Order: sequence, then structure tokens, then C-alpha cells
Amino acid sequence: MIPHFGRRLQVTLLLRTMAHSHPPLALGQQHADPVLWRAAAITLAFAALEGLGGWWTGSLALVSDAGHMLTDGAALALGALAGWMARRPPSRHHSYGFGRAEIFAAVINAGTMLAIGAAIAYEASTRLGQAREIQGGMAAAIALAGLALNLGIMKWLAPHKHDMNARAAALHVLGDTLGSVGALGSGMVIVLTGWTPIDAIASLFICALIAVSSLRLLRESVHALMEGVPLRLSAESVGMEMAKHKAVRSVHDLHIWTLSGSRVALSAHVVMRDLSRWDRTLQELQLLLRERFGIEHVTLQPESPAATEARVAVPDPRRRKV
Repeated sequence: MIPHFGRRLQVTLLLRTMAHSHPPLALGQQHADPVLWRAAAITLAFAALEGLGGWWTGSLALVSDAGHMLTDGAALALGALAGWMARRPPSRHHSYGFGRAEIFAAVINAGTMLAIGAAIAYEASTRLGQAREIQGGMAAAIALAGLALNLGIMKWLAPHKHDMNARAAALHVLGDTLGSVGALGSGMVIVLTGWTPIDAIASLFICALIAVSSLRLLRESVHALMEGVPLRLSAESVGMEMAKHKAVRSVHDLHIWTLSGSRVALSAHVVMRDLSRWDRTLQELQLLLRERFGIEHVTLQPESPAATEARVAVPDPRRRKV
């Protein structure tokens, strides 16, 4: 005869198995790391050529864009490595798998972009009062080639915008694109007017745009690491939609958090009007959460109204007695 606590353990495990869903990636949400590896190799190769071109022409905008592309190539490779780690199966010590590697990569990429922007802004500010000879025509030609390359990479990454890790890599490429636009514009201005301060001014403008995007991504990534509700979701709205189900009386202990760059998890206690309808209700709630909110990893625990009403409130020991 199984002891009472053993039967309870079996029931708990059974409920968690029934209420647990791990659907594959939705259609059109293929893994981004093969694209990231390819983009990293091309970006690093062009960064070396652009750096030589910037040194030869004397263009700070071109040199800064080359340095930016060099770090971006490393960032793309880091994103690809994190994507590979995220696809590793769960282990005994990592029951959720290694999906958080993608979020760590996003934090590192966003932080790196802020550091790069600060360094370029400092160099540009020191050049504002200095007259330098710059070969604007050659700098514009090299920047145009870099712009074409970056636009092509952004097109590769566009189908993977659901993935935080891919969005972090795309942020780097966007910074490269803006850098190429700035270098191209400053080169053309220098050719047409000979006004060289535009090179430093263009670099400062690029840094401001990069800083805004980087801070936004850093906020989202740190929020995910702190297991906050994804910024695109509202726990209150999700709970209210679940509670609207005809077989559900109420929902409590609702938690929503980010597992990886593209996977969101939810757990909740669902108070049923009739526990005999749980199997069908579970399937319908999973479908609701997946289609309306994009939540794929769902764990739900059914409860009867009697069990919920029988709970005894435990006073908070930190609350002072009056």
C-alpha cells in the first residue's frame, strides 16, 4: 500500500504532466543561428577592408564604422553561439535547458554597443576643433559598399524578429547601417563643400541613435533576466482572458516570465467550476495562450472552489502589530 504522501506525489506529477506543454517553434520561427554565423563571417571580412580604407582616407566616420563592424561581427558570432546553446536539451541540472544563454548574449551585445558609442563620441568630440585632410570621395565609395552589405544582412535577420537574441544582433547591424549612412553622407559633403567637421558631427549623430536603441534592448534583456513579465504582455490582461472561460471560476498565482530569446513561460492556479471538465478546459486554455499571447510553455494547476475557499490566510510576519 502506497503511503498517503506518495499518492499525493503521484497525483501532483500527473497533473503537471497533463498541464505541461512544449510545442515546437511556430511556423516561420526557424532558428536564427545559421544566418548569424554567415553574417558574422561576412561582417568581419568587410570590417578589415573598411578599417584599411578609413586609415588611408583619414575618415573618422569610416574608421569608427569599421571598428563598429568588427565588434558587430563578434556580436553576431556570440549570438550564433548562444542560439546553439539554447537548443541543447535540458539536463539534470538545467531542467529548463540553456535558453537563457540568448538573453545573456543580448545583454552583452547591448552593453558593448553602449561602450562603442561612448568611445566614438569621445573621439568625435576631440576632432570637432581640428582641421584634418579627408579623402571624401573614396570614403563615400567604401561607405556605400558597407551600406549595401548591412542592408543585405538586415534582410537575412528580418524573419527572426521574434527572437531577442536575433534582435540584439540586428541592433548591431542597424548601428553599422547608420554608420555607413553617416560615413557616406559626410564623404559626399566633404567632396562637394570641403567642410571636414561634418565627419565628426555625423559620428556624434550615429552614436546618439545607437545609444537609444541599445538602452531599449538592455532594459528588455535585464527585465527578462529578472524574470519580469515580458514587456509586450500584461499579467492582468492574460489572467482576465483566462478567467473568461466558461468553465473557469477564477485564476490566481499567475506568473509569466521569459525562458529564452523567443520562449515565454506561464504558470497559474485555475479554479474550476467543475473539475470533471478539466481535460478539455486545459486544451482550450493552452490554445488561447498560444494563439492570442504567443505563450508556448504553459503549466496550469486545477483547483476546486472548495479547496480555494478552505485556505487559511497566514499573517505577514514583517507587518508590525498596532
